[in-house]
Amino acid sequence: MSGHSHAANIAAKKAKTDAAKGKIFTKVGREIAVAAKSNPDPDTNSKLADAIAKAKSVNMPNENIKRCIAKAAGELNADNYEELTYEGYGPSGSAVIIKTLTDNKNRTVDYVRTAMRKHGGSLGNAGCVSFTFTTMGVIVVQRTPDLDEDVVMEYALEAGADDFIAEDDAFIVHTSVSAFSTVRKYLESKNLNFFEAQIEMVPQDRITLDGDDLSKFQRLIDALEDLDDVQEVYHNVDLPEEEED
Repeated sequence: MSGHSHAANIAAKKAKTDAAKGKIFTKVGREIAVAAKSNPDPDTNSKLADAIAKAKSVNMPNENIKRCIAKAAGELNADNYEELTYEGYGPSGSAVIIKTLTDNKNRTVDYVRTAMRKHGGSLGNAGCVSFTFTTMGVIVVQRTPDLDEDVVMEYALEAGADDFIAEDDAFIVHTSVSAFSTVRKYLESKNLNFFEAQIEMVPQDRITLDGDDLSKFQRLIDALEDLDDVQEVYHNVDLPEEEED
């Protein structure tokens, strides 16, 4: 089985500073709160269970997770966040998809548009680049010396995964969106540690940028990810691993 490598993303997660982790915790906490608002029980709310798994993959403390759930369940007048997706182009026609959670659509689109324009990109119409991406579940399992590759592959296949990739420091498991929760729960039951566990938009093909275009693109992604309303940024650029640190 084969597929796209997430090694660079794994390296980036390991290298996050405390300040960056705090920002990640805030964003993941917002996802938990939104998911928990209708039902605070992860046993019967698969969206909340998936959000909690994502939080654990970025080492968010259990106290923070419980606080987000309690806040969502106890404050009926809490902010109502809307999930919005923007699509556009970066330097050299690169494809960018921006997932947001916002309580002010006008503010968010203005910030996203400004970041795109400032760093050589532009927003496009809905669907302009998303057709070149596949939405799937991505679970990145930490590889340890005592973890046998064949055993992990067997676990993934038994659980209903679509794809399995073995790398030096991780095992990558791809699933359909519908099977993601089931596969994640099964791998969790085997006491595997995750670097990442979430639904992602994965590009069907990747492009390579060089020189100034590469630098501009990295600055664009950094600017978008730094926006408070932005939850995830997906793109089709094959970034060198050192550029992800």
